[in-house]
Amino acid sequence: MKILNYLLKFGYSKYFIVLGRSILIYAIFRVINYVIVLLTSKWVKRSKTRFMFHQSINIILNIICIILILILWFPYLKNIMTIISFISAGITIAIRDIILNLFAGLYIKVKKPFKLEDRISIDGVIGDVVLINNLSFKILEVGDRINGEQSSGLIINIPNSYVFSKTLKNYNTAFKYIWDEITIKLNIDANLEKNKKEIMNIINSNETVSEIPKKMKKEIKQATVDYRIYYNHLDPIIYTKVVDNYIELNLRFLTHPKKTRIIEDYFWTNLLKKYKEKKIDLFVS
Repeated sequence: MKILNYLLKFGYSKYFIVLGRSILIYAIFRVINYVIVLLTSKWVKRSKTRFMFHQSINIILNIICIILILILWFPYLKNIMTIISFISAGITIAIRDIILNLFAGLYIKVKKPFKLEDRISIDGVIGDVVLINNLSFKILEVGDRINGEQSSGLIINIPNSYVFSKTLKNYNTAFKYIWDEITIKLNIDANLEKNKKEIMNIINSNETVSEIPKKMKKEIKQATVDYRIYYNHLDPIIYTKVVDNYIELNLRFLTHPKKTRIIEDYFWTNLLKKYKEKKIDLFVS
């Protein structure tokens, strides 16, 4: 109360009026957003279209709201630091984090380091982006590469400011596809060419894998406008290495980041069939 009386005594009541107007503007825009969401929920039947429309409207309304509030506060910006000096250190830190998250949210919406449905990895967490808000974004967590990167069902809330302070990996930036590798062990005296041919037949028989190189060529042409990225080889390839008493083959191929486990399951199922038919000489320790 002493701080409040002090502020009123020295003519700072105008700031409370501006603050009240700012809150009113924000409340009005929240109501407008709510009404639009309510109406479109009845009119737009397709859930994905409805969700994307709601997100777009939310972004537009937030930008307009911020601009109006900035215009409202512009004449008083010179004196803002005087007011801030009366605020405790704890509140100042909290406000700093909120402001940083707001700016980071604007950066995400303008620069788009990721967008809805992208698979990303940030601060050691991997997941699919399901929601982007003003202060944070939410991802649907998936497991690591060992567990096939399948959904755990957990929604993780991450502050927007993490895009500035943490390492961000986007599985979909520039390309929709990523490289995956499968290691196969063969007997040391195995017929290398025959085994390689059988392995290539298996991986190329998968529709998803066989179609990706053609699609990737088109994506590379578009991606080189923004990124200096080149690939000389896009088709599945096998690298050979002798390890102790067996031959190690590393099968490398392009895949969709959300289909790695399905493709690996397809490959191993068919490889075991070939092994039982004695067409592949798998190493069994």
